[in-house]
Amino acid sequence: MNPTDSTLVELLNRRAANMPQSVAYRFLQDDLTVADELTYVGLAARARAIAMHLRRHAQPGDRALMLYPPGLDFLCAFLGCLHAGVIAVPAYPPRGHELDARVRGIAADADPRIGLAPAELVPIITAAAGPCDLAGLPWLGTDAISASDASASNGWSPAPETVAHLQYTSGSTAAPRGVVVTHQNLLRNLLDMHIGWRHDETSVLLSWLPHFHDMGLVYGLLGPLFAGVPGYLMAPLTFIQKPRRWLQAISAFGVTHSVAPNFAYDLCVRKVKPADREALDLSRWRVAVNGAEPVRAETLRRFTEAFAPRGFRADVFCPGFGLAEATLKVTASRAGEPPRVRNVDADALDRGDVRLDPVPGARVRTLVGCGWTDIDTEVVIVDPATRIACPADRVGEVWVGGTTIAGGYWGRPDDSAATFGATLADTGRGPFLRTGDLGFVCEKDLYITGRIKDMLIIRGQNYYPQDIELTVESCHAAFRQNGCAAFAVEVDGEERLVVAAELEREARAVDREALAGLVRQAVAEVHEINVYDTVWLRSGGLPRTSSGKIQRHACRLAYPDGLRGRLPDRPS
Repeated sequence: MNPTDSTLVELLNRRAANMPQSVAYRFLQDDLTVADELTYVGLAARARAIAMHLRRHAQPGDRALMLYPPGLDFLCAFLGCLHAGVIAVPAYPPRGHELDARVRGIAADADPRIGLAPAELVPIITAAAGPCDLAGLPWLGTDAISASDASASNGWSPAPETVAHLQYTSGSTAAPRGVVVTHQNLLRNLLDMHIGWRHDETSVLLSWLPHFHDMGLVYGLLGPLFAGVPGYLMAPLTFIQKPRRWLQAISAFGVTHSVAPNFAYDLCVRKVKPADREALDLSRWRVAVNGAEPVRAETLRRFTEAFAPRGFRADVFCPGFGLAEATLKVTASRAGEPPRVRNVDADALDRGDVRLDPVPGARVRTLVGCGWTDIDTEVVIVDPATRIACPADRVGEVWVGGTTIAGGYWGRPDDSAATFGATLADTGRGPFLRTGDLGFVCEKDLYITGRIKDMLIIRGQNYYPQDIELTVESCHAAFRQNGCAAFAVEVDGEERLVVAAELEREARAVDREALAGLVRQAVAEVHEINVYDTVWLRSGGLPRTSSGKIQRHACRLAYPDGLRGRLPDRPS
């Protein structure tokens, strides 16, 4: 990055001037052939042309709702918004002829002035909108705009503090809210990742993550622009349907940097057959970011063992911790440094104490370090009740400060003050972002232990749900990895433990009564807690966020009426 670039618009223009014919992005079809590509000069011209059309309908500060399928059209329109000073609001594209209820909620919250989409989707969107606020919204089909319409300037340019986009949170614990992200937030966060993951002129990035998700947008789409290296993009469904395509693309195009949630690495181990692994060459892969959900040591081990014969190395993994409210990255392991894995006393951890290297016979929990920051981000572990910093041997809430912290939630001053305006009670230092995540720091490595709202309190004892979920998933091959949710429901005035688990398709004929007994036995032996009920689900039955995080709170709310995807009581 050139230190004179104060906005993404300046960065794009500099790329277009200095490396005009270099390929900036390629979009891959399901068969991994290149469906579309853009040079920097072509990308800049399309962005300017879209900006000119936008300015005929909207003013700087207005919002543009963006509904796009995977592809390069979204990127052009997003950068066009930045050129015009219009605040981009990425959201889900329409599914068939229906508009997602969450999209309607985002639109109601953001109050957009205009809608952006590919021209062929505009009539579908307007028909699907029905009698709601979206029905009267003017829509612009941006792919029909010719790059020849671009002019050198539209008479307006953003400043570092200009709002670039609203990143709507995934809603893992609460209703989605629009995080206000500025150009400065984005550039600082991209710099943090650029330093830690060591992009250079030989780097090649690949992402299949959704463009409306913070990791997919900030690193997957904007990361290549920031680093000035080729960016390859795939549709999320291309990976989900056949995970091997992700690895085949990494192999075929010499990808050095790619990113995915923890479940994706597990899925590759389970679904990529040994015969399909033979042709892979993963030796050029230098950074495999694992983020967006809890990172499991077992996942890192299994993936490394499965793909080490194809050139994958353990030190390629870069576990990280981040959230939309911090633009994306808070901390992450650096390139070339093996992830740090620590065993802690699980019983002590339930009490909020950090005891490393447990004595023989103690119940152990294995945690993966999420690294640190390479810029001015400040991480403090705080007692959420007293708002005083914790000693090193105590678990507390992760509070974060620095230039990557967003400006708050759109149109929600009270929520913004509570979440983004925290100060330490004893010193007054702040403001800090309250992440809602629990963790501790050891030797400049952040370890995440859970979320405050997910913590189970049963008979006065604290339990981390992910510990119970791992116990369940490990007790029988019938359970899908990362397909279990532990939550508490009130029964006769007491909190009782419920386990909902997705079963592998080939295991649905298993004796479920015996399986439930196995779950009760394993949880009782390991955690000394009784399971009140077990719920068996089809694959995909657990409610999840757009990034794949299990929504335990949603499970709890849905439990009385029956979880979606519940299998019949008798196997068929």
